[in-house]
Amino acid sequence: MGDASSGASAGAAPTYRPYRLVRTVSPHSRAVSCVKFSPPDGRLLASASLDKTIAVLDSSTLVTLTTLRGHSEGISDIAFSSDASYLASASDDCTVRLWVLKSLPSPPNSNSSKSRESSEDRCVRTLRGHASYVFCVNFNAQSNLLVSGSFDCTIRMWDVVSGRCIRDIKAHDAPVTALHFVRDASMIVSASHDGSCKVWDAATGLCLKTLIEPGKSPVAVSFAKFSPNGKFILVATFDDTLRLCNLANGKSLKVYTGHTNRVYCITSTFSVTNGKYIVSGSEDNCVYIWDLQGKNVLQKLEGHNDTVISVSCHPTQNKIASAGLDNDRTIKIWVQDA
Repeated sequence: MGDASSGASAGAAPTYRPYRLVRTVSPHSRAVSCVKFSPPDGRLLASASLDKTIAVLDSSTLVTLTTLRGHSEGISDIAFSSDASYLASASDDCTVRLWVLKSLPSPPNSNSSKSRESSEDRCVRTLRGHASYVFCVNFNAQSNLLVSGSFDCTIRMWDVVSGRCIRDIKAHDAPVTALHFVRDASMIVSASHDGSCKVWDAATGLCLKTLIEPGKSPVAVSFAKFSPNGKFILVATFDDTLRLCNLANGKSLKVYTGHTNRVYCITSTFSVTNGKYIVSGSEDNCVYIWDLQGKNVLQKLEGHNDTVISVSCHPTQNKIASAGLDNDRTIKIWVQDA
Protein backbone atom coordinates (compact mmCIF):
# COMPACT_ATOMS: atom_id res chain seq x y z
CA MET A 1 0.00 0.00 0.00
CA GLY A 2 1.20 3.52 -0.71
CA ASP A 3 2.07 6.03 1.97
CA ALA A 4 -1.12 7.56 3.36
CA SER A 5 0.72 10.45 4.97
CA SER A 6 2.53 13.28 3.24
CA GLY A 7 6.12 14.46 3.44
CA ALA A 8 7.40 11.51 5.48
CA SER A 9 10.63 9.85 4.37
CA ALA A 10 10.84 6.15 3.73
CA GLY A 11 12.57 3.87 6.18
CA ALA A 12 12.02 1.93 9.35
CA ALA A 13 9.07 2.95 11.47
CA PRO A 14 10.05 4.85 14.61
CA THR A 15 9.68 3.15 17.95
CA TYR A 16 6.29 3.98 19.38
CA ARG A 17 6.35 6.30 22.38
CA PRO A 18 3.22 6.19 24.53
CA TYR A 19 0.98 9.19 25.15
CA ARG A 20 0.10 10.35 28.67
CA LEU A 21 -2.53 12.68 30.05
CA VAL A 22 -1.13 16.10 30.94
CA ARG A 23 -4.08 18.49 31.19
CA THR A 24 -7.85 18.50 31.62
CA VAL A 25 -10.06 21.53 31.06
CA SER A 26 -13.83 22.01 31.30
CA PRO A 27 -14.94 25.06 29.29
CA HIS A 28 -18.53 23.86 28.78
CA SER A 29 -21.61 23.10 30.89
CA ARG A 30 -22.85 20.32 28.59
CA ALA A 31 -21.38 17.60 26.41
CA VAL A 32 -18.41 18.61 24.27
CA SER A 33 -19.32 17.66 20.70
CA CYS A 34 -16.18 18.64 18.82
CA VAL A 35 -12.58 19.69 19.50
CA LYS A 36 -10.02 20.88 16.94
CA PHE A 37 -6.51 22.31 16.84
CA SER A 38 -6.09 25.24 14.45
CA PRO A 39 -4.03 25.11 11.28
CA PRO A 40 -1.30 25.69 10.41
CA ASP A 41 0.55 25.75 13.75
CA GLY A 42 -1.95 24.56 16.35
CA ARG A 43 -1.84 27.81 18.30
CA LEU A 44 -5.56 27.63 19.05
CA LEU A 45 -7.82 24.87 20.30
CA ALA A 46 -11.55 25.27 19.72
CA SER A 47 -14.38 23.22 21.18
CA ALA A 48 -18.11 23.14 20.51
CA SER A 49 -20.82 21.97 22.86
CA LEU A 50 -24.46 21.14 23.34
CA ASP A 51 -24.49 24.20 25.63
CA LYS A 52 -24.73 26.28 22.40
CA THR A 53 -21.26 27.83 22.79
CA ILE A 54 -17.80 27.56 21.25
CA ALA A 55 -14.73 27.98 23.42
CA VAL A 56 -11.50 29.17 21.77
CA LEU A 57 -8.45 28.38 23.89
CA ASP A 58 -4.74 29.01 23.75
CA SER A 59 -3.56 25.46 23.06
CA SER A 60 -0.42 25.80 25.19
CA THR A 61 -1.96 27.24 28.35
CA LEU A 62 -5.58 26.11 27.83
CA VAL A 63 -6.68 29.60 28.82
CA THR A 64 -10.02 30.45 27.20
CA LEU A 65 -9.43 33.42 24.90
CA THR A 66 -13.07 33.92 23.94
CA THR A 67 -16.43 32.19 24.13
CA LEU A 68 -18.59 32.44 21.03
CA ARG A 69 -22.32 32.72 21.65
CA GLY A 70 -25.17 33.11 19.18
CA HIS A 71 -26.52 29.69 18.23
CA SER A 72 -29.93 28.92 19.71
CA GLU A 73 -29.36 25.16 19.84
CA GLY A 74 -26.45 22.79 20.40
CA ILE A 75 -23.45 22.79 18.08
CA SER A 76 -22.31 19.58 16.39
CA ASP A 77 -19.22 20.61 14.43
CA ILE A 78 -16.66 23.37 13.94
CA ALA A 79 -13.98 24.05 11.35
CA PHE A 80 -11.06 26.48 11.13
CA SER A 81 -10.11 28.38 8.01
CA SER A 82 -6.63 27.52 6.74
CA ASP A 83 -5.01 30.48 8.53
CA ALA A 84 -7.26 30.24 11.62
CA SER A 85 -8.64 33.72 11.01
CA TYR A 86 -12.18 32.35 10.89
CA LEU A 87 -14.17 29.54 12.45
CA ALA A 88 -17.35 27.97 11.08
CA SER A 89 -19.92 26.19 13.22
CA ALA A 90 -22.80 23.81 12.44
CA SER A 91 -25.80 23.74 14.76
CA ASP A 92 -29.11 22.07 15.49
CA ASP A 93 -30.68 25.52 14.95
CA CYS A 94 -30.36 24.71 11.20
CA THR A 95 -27.70 27.38 10.57
CA VAL A 96 -24.01 27.66 9.88
CA ARG A 97 -22.27 30.59 11.52
CA LEU A 98 -19.00 32.21 10.49
CA TRP A 99 -16.93 33.75 13.28
CA VAL A 100 -13.90 36.01 13.02
CA LEU A 101 -10.93 35.09 15.22
CA LYS A 102 -8.57 37.87 14.17
CA SER A 103 -7.09 39.97 16.99
CA LEU A 104 -7.92 37.50 19.72
CA PRO A 105 -6.67 38.72 23.10
CA SER A 106 -3.37 37.37 24.36
CA PRO A 107 -3.67 34.89 27.20
CA PRO A 108 -3.26 36.44 30.65
CA ASN A 109 -0.01 35.86 32.54
CA SER A 110 -1.60 33.44 34.98
CA ASN A 111 -2.94 29.94 35.19
CA SER A 112 -6.53 31.17 35.22
CA SER A 113 -8.81 29.57 32.65
CA LYS A 114 -11.42 32.32 32.97
CA SER A 115 -12.74 33.42 29.58
CA ARG A 116 -11.34 36.62 28.12
CA GLU A 117 -14.53 37.87 26.46
CA SER A 118 -14.21 40.28 23.54
CA SER A 119 -16.66 43.14 23.21
CA GLU A 120 -16.63 42.65 19.44
CA ASP A 121 -19.45 40.60 17.96
CA ARG A 122 -17.39 37.87 16.35
CA CYS A 123 -20.23 36.35 14.31
CA VAL A 124 -19.82 37.94 10.89
CA ARG A 125 -22.31 35.83 8.96
CA THR A 126 -25.19 33.42 9.55
CA LEU A 127 -25.87 31.01 6.69
CA ARG A 128 -29.46 29.82 6.39
CA GLY A 129 -31.01 27.34 3.99
CA HIS A 130 -30.85 23.88 5.51
CA ALA A 131 -34.24 22.47 6.48
CA SER A 132 -32.98 20.49 9.47
CA TYR A 133 -30.06 20.16 11.87
CA VAL A 134 -26.68 21.07 10.37
CA PHE A 135 -24.34 18.31 11.48
CA CYS A 136 -20.99 18.93 9.76
CA VAL A 137 -19.04 21.78 8.19
CA ASN A 138 -15.65 22.28 6.54
CA PHE A 139 -13.58 24.88 4.68
CA ASN A 140 -11.68 24.23 1.48
CA ALA A 141 -7.92 24.87 1.50
CA GLN A 142 -8.33 28.38 0.09
CA SER A 143 -10.99 29.10 2.73
CA ASN A 144 -13.19 30.85 0.17
CA LEU A 145 -15.76 28.02 0.26
CA LEU A 146 -17.63 26.29 3.04
CA VAL A 147 -19.45 22.98 2.72
CA SER A 148 -22.13 21.86 5.17
CA GLY A 149 -24.09 18.65 5.65
CA SER A 150 -27.46 18.28 7.29
CA PHE A 151 -30.14 15.96 8.58
CA ASP A 152 -32.13 17.20 5.56
CA CYS A 153 -29.87 14.80 3.55
CA THR A 154 -28.31 17.63 1.52
CA ILE A 155 -24.86 19.12 1.08
CA ARG A 156 -24.68 22.88 0.64
CA MET A 157 -21.70 24.82 -0.64
CA TRP A 158 -21.36 28.45 0.43
CA ASP A 159 -19.35 31.39 -0.82
CA VAL A 160 -17.59 32.65 2.32
CA VAL A 161 -17.38 36.31 1.24
CA SER A 162 -20.98 36.76 0.14
CA GLY A 163 -22.61 34.08 2.27
CA ARG A 164 -24.51 32.90 -0.78
CA CYS A 165 -25.37 29.23 -1.24
CA ILE A 166 -23.81 28.39 -4.59
CA ARG A 167 -24.75 24.71 -4.67
CA ASP A 168 -27.43 22.56 -3.03
CA ILE A 169 -26.88 18.84 -3.57
CA LYS A 170 -29.43 16.15 -2.77
CA ALA A 171 -26.61 13.94 -1.70
CA HIS A 172 -27.99 11.10 0.40
CA ASP A 173 -31.16 9.34 1.49
CA ALA A 174 -30.46 9.91 5.19
CA PRO A 175 -28.61 12.49 7.34
CA VAL A 176 -25.14 13.57 6.22
CA THR A 177 -22.72 12.72 9.02
CA ALA A 178 -19.35 14.01 7.75
CA LEU A 179 -17.77 16.16 5.03
CA HIS A 180 -14.14 16.77 4.15
CA PHE A 181 -12.27 18.47 1.30
CA VAL A 182 -9.27 16.78 -0.26
CA ARG A 183 -6.13 18.86 0.24
CA ASP A 184 -6.25 20.49 -3.24
CA ALA A 185 -9.97 21.23 -2.70
CA SER A 186 -10.98 19.48 -5.95
CA MET A 187 -13.10 16.82 -4.24
CA ILE A 188 -15.34 16.39 -1.21
CA VAL A 189 -16.05 13.15 0.61
CA SER A 190 -19.38 12.69 2.38
CA ALA A 191 -20.68 10.07 4.80
CA SER A 192 -24.28 9.29 5.64
CA HIS A 193 -26.61 7.27 7.80
CA ASP A 194 -27.90 5.76 4.54
CA GLY A 195 -24.85 3.47 4.58
CA SER A 196 -22.97 5.20 1.76
CA CYS A 197 -19.72 7.12 1.40
CA LYS A 198 -19.46 9.30 -1.72
CA VAL A 199 -16.86 11.46 -3.44
CA TRP A 200 -18.00 14.66 -5.15
CA ASP A 201 -16.45 17.01 -7.70
CA ALA A 202 -16.21 20.31 -5.82
CA ALA A 203 -16.47 22.40 -8.98
CA THR A 204 -19.58 20.79 -10.46
CA GLY A 205 -21.27 19.03 -7.54
CA LEU A 206 -21.34 15.77 -9.49
CA CYS A 207 -20.81 12.47 -7.72
CA LEU A 208 -17.52 11.00 -8.94
CA LYS A 209 -17.74 7.67 -7.17
CA THR A 210 -19.40 5.84 -4.31
CA LEU A 211 -16.89 4.07 -2.08
CA ILE A 212 -19.58 2.28 -0.10
CA GLU A 213 -22.87 1.67 -1.88
CA PRO A 214 -26.16 2.07 0.02
CA GLY A 215 -27.42 -1.35 0.97
CA LYS A 216 -24.02 -3.01 0.56
CA SER A 217 -22.90 -1.76 3.93
CA PRO A 218 -25.01 -3.23 6.73
CA VAL A 219 -24.60 -0.13 8.89
CA ALA A 220 -24.55 3.64 8.71
CA VAL A 221 -21.36 5.47 7.83
CA SER A 222 -20.55 7.74 10.76
CA PHE A 223 -17.41 9.53 9.57
CA ALA A 224 -15.13 9.98 6.55
CA LYS A 225 -11.94 11.95 5.98
CA PHE A 226 -9.25 12.20 3.28
CA SER A 227 -5.71 11.22 4.21
CA PRO A 228 -3.15 14.08 4.25
CA ASN A 229 -1.88 13.12 0.78
CA GLY A 230 -5.41 12.79 -0.64
CA LYS A 231 -4.96 9.23 -1.92
CA PHE A 232 -6.95 7.45 0.77
CA ILE A 233 -10.14 7.94 2.76
CA LEU A 234 -10.65 6.90 6.36
CA VAL A 235 -14.22 5.63 6.80
CA ALA A 236 -15.96 4.78 10.09
CA THR A 237 -19.09 2.64 10.34
CA PHE A 238 -21.47 1.73 13.15
CA ASP A 239 -20.02 -1.76 13.52
CA ASP A 240 -16.93 -0.81 15.58
CA THR A 241 -14.86 -0.55 12.41
CA LEU A 242 -12.56 1.93 10.70
CA ARG A 243 -11.46 1.30 7.13
CA LEU A 244 -8.71 2.89 5.05
CA CYS A 245 -10.00 2.95 1.46
CA ASN A 246 -8.05 3.57 -1.72
CA LEU A 247 -9.58 6.57 -3.49
CA ALA A 248 -8.54 5.34 -6.94
CA ASN A 249 -10.35 1.99 -6.85
CA GLY A 250 -12.52 2.25 -3.73
CA LYS A 251 -11.03 -0.88 -2.20
CA SER A 252 -10.60 -1.27 1.54
CA LEU A 253 -6.89 -1.65 2.27
CA LYS A 254 -6.77 -1.69 6.07
CA VAL A 255 -9.33 -2.39 8.78
CA TYR A 256 -8.90 -1.03 12.30
CA THR A 257 -10.88 -2.52 15.19
CA GLY A 258 -10.83 -2.70 18.97
CA HIS A 259 -12.77 0.47 19.77
CA THR A 260 -16.54 0.71 20.24
CA ASN A 261 -18.71 2.67 17.80
CA ARG A 262 -22.39 1.76 17.49
CA VAL A 263 -24.34 4.88 18.46
CA TYR A 264 -22.46 8.17 17.96
CA CYS A 265 -20.74 9.81 15.01
CA ILE A 266 -17.26 9.66 16.49
CA THR A 267 -14.44 11.46 14.71
CA SER A 268 -11.14 9.87 13.73
CA THR A 269 -7.99 11.40 12.31
CA PHE A 270 -4.43 10.88 11.10
CA SER A 271 -1.34 11.60 13.19
CA VAL A 272 1.86 12.12 11.19
CA THR A 273 4.11 14.21 13.46
CA ASN A 274 5.99 11.21 14.88
CA GLY A 275 5.13 8.08 12.95
CA LYS A 276 1.93 7.31 11.09
CA TYR A 277 -1.05 6.57 13.28
CA ILE A 278 -4.84 6.47 13.22
CA VAL A 279 -6.48 8.10 16.25
CA SER A 280 -10.14 7.71 17.20
CA GLY A 281 -12.54 8.24 20.05
CA SER A 282 -14.67 5.39 21.34
CA GLU A 283 -17.90 4.67 23.19
CA ASP A 284 -15.94 2.81 25.92
CA ASN A 285 -14.67 6.25 27.07
CA CYS A 286 -11.18 5.79 25.62
CA VAL A 287 -8.98 7.13 22.83
CA TYR A 288 -7.51 4.49 20.53
CA ILE A 289 -4.26 4.75 18.56
CA TRP A 290 -3.44 2.30 15.76
CA ASP A 291 -0.36 1.84 13.63
CA LEU A 292 -1.53 3.00 10.21
CA GLN A 293 0.31 0.31 8.27
CA GLY A 294 0.04 -2.58 10.69
CA LYS A 295 -3.52 -2.13 12.00
CA ASN A 296 -2.39 -2.93 15.55
CA VAL A 297 -3.78 -1.03 18.53
CA LEU A 298 -0.70 0.70 19.90
CA GLN A 299 -2.35 2.34 22.88
CA LYS A 300 -5.70 2.89 24.59
CA LEU A 301 -5.87 6.20 26.46
CA GLU A 302 -8.07 6.03 29.55
CA GLY A 303 -9.38 8.94 31.59
CA HIS A 304 -12.73 10.16 30.24
CA ASN A 305 -15.99 9.29 32.00
CA ASP A 306 -18.19 9.16 28.89
CA THR A 307 -17.96 8.52 25.16
CA VAL A 308 -14.99 10.22 23.52
CA ILE A 309 -16.85 11.84 20.64
CA SER A 310 -14.04 13.86 19.09
CA VAL A 311 -10.25 13.78 18.75
CA SER A 312 -7.78 16.16 17.14
CA CYS A 313 -4.04 15.84 16.53
CA HIS A 314 -1.80 18.89 16.80
CA PRO A 315 -0.39 19.74 13.34
CA THR A 316 3.24 20.13 14.49
CA GLN A 317 3.53 18.61 17.97
CA ASN A 318 3.00 15.08 19.31
CA LYS A 319 -0.19 16.09 21.09
CA ILE A 320 -3.79 14.84 21.03
CA ALA A 321 -6.93 16.61 22.25
CA SER A 322 -10.03 14.55 23.11
CA ALA A 323 -13.56 15.52 24.11
CA GLY A 324 -16.21 13.74 26.19
CA LEU A 325 -20.00 13.70 26.22
CA ASP A 326 -22.41 14.78 28.99
CA ASN A 327 -21.18 12.57 31.84
CA ASP A 328 -17.66 13.89 31.25
CA ARG A 329 -17.79 17.38 29.66
CA THR A 330 -14.00 17.70 29.57
CA ILE A 331 -11.27 18.24 27.03
CA LYS A 332 -8.12 16.26 27.73
CA ILE A 333 -4.65 16.84 26.33
CA TRP A 334 -2.31 13.92 25.80
CA VAL A 335 1.39 14.14 24.88
CA GLN A 336 4.06 11.60 24.08
CA ASP A 337 6.77 10.82 26.60
CA ALA A 338 10.25 12.00 25.67
